[in-house]
Amino acid sequence: MNTDRSLQAVDPSATIGKNVVISPFSFIDKDVEIGDNCWIGPHVTIFSGARIGNNVQIFPGAVISAIPQDLKFQGEYTTTVIGDNTIVREHVTINRGTAQANTTRVGSNCLLMAYVHVAHDCLLGNNIILANNVNLAGHVLIDDWAIIEGQVGVQQFTRIGAHSFIAGGSLVRKDVPPFVRAAREPLVYIGVNVVGLRRRDFSAEQINHIHDLYRVIFQKGYSLSKAMEVVDAMNIESEETDTIMSFIKNTKGGIIRGFQSNVNGANGHED
Repeated sequence: MNTDRSLQAVDPSATIGKNVVISPFSFIDKDVEIGDNCWIGPHVTIFSGARIGNNVQIFPGAVISAIPQDLKFQGEYTTTVIGDNTIVREHVTINRGTAQANTTRVGSNCLLMAYVHVAHDCLLGNNIILANNVNLAGHVLIDDWAIIEGQVGVQQFTRIGAHSFIAGGSLVRKDVPPFVRAAREPLVYIGVNVVGLRRRDFSAEQINHIHDLYRVIFQKGYSLSKAMEVVDAMNIESEETDTIMSFIKNTKGGIIRGFQSNVNGANGHED
């Protein structure tokens, strides 16, 4: 560990990996584990229960594993987990979990830009980007490869699907299915995230299948239950079909609407 202990407070019981740099004026609490080759910038606070992987960078002012901002929290033992190769920029706050999920988790290869807030019991997958000032309420789920632009607020218990893209300044009150772009107020489907999918080597055939499914779900004016029946009858067998159908069938708070439904009110409702 490369550190001058005279300029910081590192609890002697903390587990610090190899080749870790802890910059001056940072605080590392007891019951903290930091993996190898991490860089902890100045004025970083890492509280008890933090489990930080390898090659993680945490920039100045970040606060990791503070207790939840939840009045139901009774001091139960919970954790905050950050995966390998994740970058946590300036003044990000990540609260630890409550008894409901026992942990808050940020996956590997993620980028959390400045002033992001990740509340208690949020579960984030891998390769996620949260731009500046994204605020996640408690119990939010974000699947792999999602990108959320700046100034987005996400309501509690909401899920954001894999490979989705949410435009800046949005308010996310309903689940956002995988592979889509979402924007406007209220938040609606505006298309398939074609650029992101191409960057991740999805074939033209895969992208066309996704288009076909979402035309039925969002653009034909069907109720959601009717759209699901039509999609089932199309018998498009693919991993993407399974992912979309499973996501929608398991939504608890409903999904965002298609843009046309913002006018006619038909699409996206639970029956």
